[in-house]
Amino acid sequence: MRWYLHQKASGVDVLSLPEDVDWQMIVFDVDGTLMDKNGYPEGLLQRIRKLEELQLTVSLASGRTLPNVTPIQQTLAVSGFIVAENGGMVWDSRAGFAIARLADGERARSAADWLATQLDDFDAAGIESNRWRETEWCLWEPNRADEVRDLLAKTEWSDLDVVSTGFALHLTPLGINKASGLSLAFEQRDIDPSQVIAVGDASNDIPMFKKCGFSVAVNDMHDGVVEAADHLTESRGVFGTIEFLDELIEFFTK
Repeated sequence: MRWYLHQKASGVDVLSLPEDVDWQMIVFDVDGTLMDKNGYPEGLLQRIRKLEELQLTVSLASGRTLPNVTPIQQTLAVSGFIVAENGGMVWDSRAGFAIARLADGERARSAADWLATQLDDFDAAGIESNRWRETEWCLWEPNRADEVRDLLAKTEWSDLDVVSTGFALHLTPLGINKASGLSLAFEQRDIDPSQVIAVGDASNDIPMFKKCGFSVAVNDMHDGVVEAADHLTESRGVFGTIEFLDELIEFFTK
């Protein structure tokens, strides 16, 4: 973990958000962080909107496609931007910027088709939202990352990143991740990343954690996530997010 982290004697992390930083924005992952299979946890929307009232801009960075994330942004009623497809798509309509596509997903799709010829019970079509996916390809194979990575290492697609989020397996062009998408989004708004808080739960959030000034992990199931974060919530998943939001609101109102 990074240097901000403090721990109680019990081993549970204590939030130690630096008070000498002018925090401008908070970026949330979506699945496993803001919502799960049961939807939003009770009280989430009110807490998110409270952050906006406190002048902390709320943005989203997700592995979902842009058409999937946009309604979530609208429901939350927040003023920040969207980074979708793990950094491949950036849209900041609130600030007047056009949609930016940072990669071409055709090679990732071709790699999936080839993998289907090499692996049993492998569905190259992947998840249904691939019909809107422009920069990567997403598969129902979250537990086969090592197997897929080893196979692709010997092919023309060896440069693709293979990232498991726990929900799905993403085939992504090299250099495209949440940090690369955030770099453009921050530049467009003239936001200093050191003044941004990031909250997430999975391996695809690690680049975002490293990019931002303070990072919060709400789960410890995925390798490297806790080590990359400044704070680990006591509760897990969406309930960890609620826990952190309460602490953050108290921080800004004390």
